[in-house]
Amino acid sequence: MHDISDLERRGVPAVFAASSEFVDAAIAQAASLGFSAAARVFTPHPIQDRTDVEVQAYADEAYPALLAALITPTSGF
Repeated sequence: MHDISDLERRGVPAVFAASSEFVDAAIAQAASLGFSAAARVFTPHPIQDRTDVEVQAYADEAYPALLAALITPTSGF
């Protein structure tokens, strides 16, 4: 989240991506950085024991949300 907030402060669109296990942590860290509006996209959890095909399916499913988050301005700062 530090990288995402730093990029956004410099005018570079950024999106935090992680598995659903990290929803609460992402919200808390974004709030602590003063950037509650940080764009974030979550995939199913866990991912470490998934096959390449399953991970590709997660990525394909997340792609529209990632793209939308990148092109939608945030009002976080």
